[in-house]
Amino acid sequence: MDSKKLALHCRELADNRKAEEIVILDVRKLSSVTDYFVLATGTSEPHLRAIVDEITGRLRDHHGIRPSSTDGAARTAWVVLDFFDVIVHVMKADVRELYDLEGLWGDALRVPVRKTAARTPKAK
Repeated sequence: MDSKKLALHCRELADNRKAEEIVILDVRKLSSVTDYFVLATGTSEPHLRAIVDEITGRLRDHHGIRPSSTDGAARTAWVVLDFFDVIVHVMKADVRELYDLEGLWGDALRVPVRKTAARTPKAK
């Protein structure tokens, strides 16, 4: 799976668990370490664990992909999943605001995500 597709899939998986403010930053022109950051906010320790478990479990079970390393824990309010070309940051809102990765990587392009059109009920 190429890095952009992986980043988009990580975003989708975080969204499955109702992560908030999910952003994908394209850092290919700014970093030699990774291609994309996926940033997601969880509201509590159990919510952070659910988001991380969804991403790691689904990628492992459906694609045979595992993070090369994991740092942090839900109790520390910031978990980092390193998939080499994609680094996923799952944080509580106060930690995300404090470290302001979007500001730090302000020159990075945001990857747009297509929303599926909401279905409208048919008129009878």
